[in-house]
Amino acid sequence: MVFKFEWVPALAKGLPLTLEITFTCIGIGIVLGVLLALARVYGSRPLRWITSAYIQFFRGTPLLVQLFIVYFGLPTWGITLSRFTSAILALGLNTAAYQAEYFRGAIQAVRGGQMLAARSLGMSLPQSIRSVILPQAFRLVLPSWSNEFILMLKYSSIVFTITLYDLMGLAKRLASRNFRYFEVFVVVALFYLALVSIISFILRLIERRVRIPGLGTSGAAGGPR
Repeated sequence: MVFKFEWVPALAKGLPLTLEITFTCIGIGIVLGVLLALARVYGSRPLRWITSAYIQFFRGTPLLVQLFIVYFGLPTWGITLSRFTSAILALGLNTAAYQAEYFRGAIQAVRGGQMLAARSLGMSLPQSIRSVILPQAFRLVLPSWSNEFILMLKYSSIVFTITLYDLMGLAKRLASRNFRYFEVFVVVALFYLALVSIISFILRLIERRVRIPGLGTSGAAGGPR
């Protein structure tokens, strides 16, 4: 096996794009996921049907297919997006569906009596959700939600298929130039392993800091991916 040290800085140039895609999509997923979860728990029946259909579609179809629909399919309808925007849209909508299920489980894990207590104090439903339910749900969901963060970091690598030069995109280009596919992709794997380890460590610290003693997390799971 031949390893060249100059591969490391060459591949590291893709780190900012990989992290930008990951954090942007996770942010989109949090906002949209919370809204979808609230709609499923507190929404009307038609709204629950719509959100359930959205979640089922994005969880039931391959992420790569969703990316190709956005990047290659939408132009046939007159909607042309840049490669970066297409990646953000496809991955953001996908992770939102998974995060919605994590958040829904966490919301439903909060004891129902707390909502009744908040309403009896004169709070409106939105006030009760914002001030009583969501703060607890966010703490409950963190252990299971952390998995989604790690998965999104790894799944962001598929953007190389639409010629975005993230870590994986640069690795593919570098390997095709020197035909050292095994060595180059091993280096890329080590990059991802390091990123996952760092993010996992940070998330564990946050989880310990916000954990509520005696409050379980069994209801916060959103199912395997």
